[in-house]
Amino acid sequence: QVQLVESGGGLVQAGGSLRLSCAASGRTFSNYAMGWFRQAPGKEREFVATISANGARTNYVDSVKARFTISRDNAKNTVYLQMNSLKPEDTAVYYCAADQVSSGYYTGTRYWEYNYWGQGTQVTVSS
Repeated sequence: QVQLVESGGGLVQAGGSLRLSCAASGRTFSNYAMGWFRQAPGKEREFVATISANGARTNYVDSVKARFTISRDNAKNTVYLQMNSLKPEDTAVYYCAADQVSSGYYTGTRYWEYNYWGQGTQVTVSS
């Protein structure tokens, strides 16, 4: 079992920045690829970014490329999502997720690949 706790959400004006954190506990963090997903009201859960277990590979949805950066610190069992140049359409609940993988380089973009989920943190971007 892996427990995930997100933090860092809040209200920000368009063009601003936030950094989300996700602290993991319970299993060997370096065995898991980590992902960030988001869900806006009335919309389906959407992939945002993922990072491989060894941190060597990342993947992003096109709408956040060049604005968001995912990173991880395996010594601290934490994954981060740095969000810059935020737009109102980034408003959503952001979820951290963990995917137990056999390859340190694998990055998954589909929500059903992920075994464990955090409770979510609200990000609201005002125009």
